[in-house]
Amino acid sequence: MLTVGAVSVASALLPAFHGRLHLVQEMIPDIFPAAATTGAAAIGTILIVLSGGLRRGKFRAWLLATILAAIASVLHLVKGLDVEEALMCVGLTALLLRSRREFSARPDPRSLARVVTVLTLGPLIAGALGFLWLVLDDAGEAAGTGTLARLAQAYLGLIGVPGPVAFVSTGEYEQSAIALLVLGAAVLLVATLAALRPAGGPHRLDADEQGRVRALLARWGWLDSLGYFALRDDRSVVFPSCGRAAISYRVIGGVSLAGGDPIGDPTAWGEAIEAWLDEAKAYGWTPAALGSSERGATAFHRAGLECLEIGDEAIIRADGFTLSGRSMRGVRQAVARCERAGVSITVERMRDLDAGRVEELRALADAWRDGAVERGFSMALGRFGDPTDADSVLVTASGPQGVIGLLHLVPWGPDGLSLDLMRRSRGTENGVVETMVAGLMAAAPDLGVDRVSLNFAVFRSVFARGERLGAGPVQRLWRGVLLWASRFWQIESLYRANAKYQPEWVPRFIVFRTPADLPRVTTAALRAEAFLCMPTLGRRSAGSSPADGDQADSASDLIRESV
Repeated sequence: MLTVGAVSVASALLPAFHGRLHLVQEMIPDIFPAAATTGAAAIGTILIVLSGGLRRGKFRAWLLATILAAIASVLHLVKGLDVEEALMCVGLTALLLRSRREFSARPDPRSLARVVTVLTLGPLIAGALGFLWLVLDDAGEAAGTGTLARLAQAYLGLIGVPGPVAFVSTGEYEQSAIALLVLGAAVLLVATLAALRPAGGPHRLDADEQGRVRALLARWGWLDSLGYFALRDDRSVVFPSCGRAAISYRVIGGVSLAGGDPIGDPTAWGEAIEAWLDEAKAYGWTPAALGSSERGATAFHRAGLECLEIGDEAIIRADGFTLSGRSMRGVRQAVARCERAGVSITVERMRDLDAGRVEELRALADAWRDGAVERGFSMALGRFGDPTDADSVLVTASGPQGVIGLLHLVPWGPDGLSLDLMRRSRGTENGVVETMVAGLMAAAPDLGVDRVSLNFAVFRSVFARGERLGAGPVQRLWRGVLLWASRFWQIESLYRANAKYQPEWVPRFIVFRTPADLPRVTTAALRAEAFLCMPTLGRRSAGSSPADGDQADSASDLIRESV
């Protein structure tokens, strides 16, 4: 359908065959070919937009595409006896009718942002098409017509207002007016479809769902160090009928991206995965999971999904952590250097901090952030200092000039912590992070903490094996590629920053349906972690839901997923 749409647009913009056009003009008034030309361009553009919805099996996309393809076949004949294009549209119509059963997915949840985007971008695109038409078909315009006049004529004509372009005859003017009105009607059609979208579907976690997720974490949160991040504000959750498990996810670019393992009783994980897959199928979303443990990946695999190891999580055991020994020499020296510089460490629960102190530290954390975007999805909470996270632990490093670094860790069951946030002031003494980690591990027994999950190292095994003596050429090549990529993303440095603590490495997986989905899933994962930022029309409001914002991350998604 993408090809048919592109051919329709090109056919409408390019001059018609003179002989064929003459035959048409002898049979019908001149105004009809002009209107049909603009209508074919509009329909071709809409078919290109709808191709994304068809790939996802959307019923409404199928219905609209079938109707428009049939109309386009007539328009191609009316605008200049373009038999070849008409036959393509007839073939597309027949193919769509034959494959009706393949398109059963429901529309995505209604989004005001989508409607606003269609009403914003739609006139811009329609006006551009009208301008191109006026430029290419300028025979009926008065001599000396300028670019600005044509531009004004195109955009005013969308709403039926006469523009500044002078035409040589009333017929030429009427052709132009009707053609531009057809483009304006196409914009209203797409906007109407977006506005009529159902309001159901995924939504931001409400108070009841928050309570149910917290209850599952209270009993089963020890299973997965990423479990607490299911409470992120930008996630949705699906429960099976038994209610003993759940899957937390976010929809990005048509991908239902789960984070970590299912939550709750492992014996009910299969039911939770089935409910999540059913919802993804109902909406035409691509199911995927980022950062699953081996236990979680196994459960997803039993449900028919594929799994690929993408790295390792660094876990430190409190009973095995020590600064002694040759392997810990670098950390030991960093801690000693900071201690000589007067750096002190404080470890406390967030519940013990007053509101003023929390606000002060939040301002520092924002000031120390590298860039304007808050990164993270699978291993980040994204709301430092929120009162609902009172059991979290804060580690601060203070020097003569005040606080110079902080770590924020969320609960991992009753005896574990998972790193959420790591920030330090620029230009401070080297070794502040090592000193904070060492201080946290020293305070772990008093906190009742036995294990701490640090950062995730992407493709950690590639670096570890590729630098060994006797590594094969493929391993060395793969390591070289990752070293090159580390210039843009801190892949190697993150691995080495974790490796210095001699942690236990726990593999993490990405889960997907088929290898063909990997490019789309990878793009969604990069967007979720904010390593790939798509253009947006503005920030999401505080009250918007994932269905309103995260599925509408980019302008192209807003239009493409309108059905």
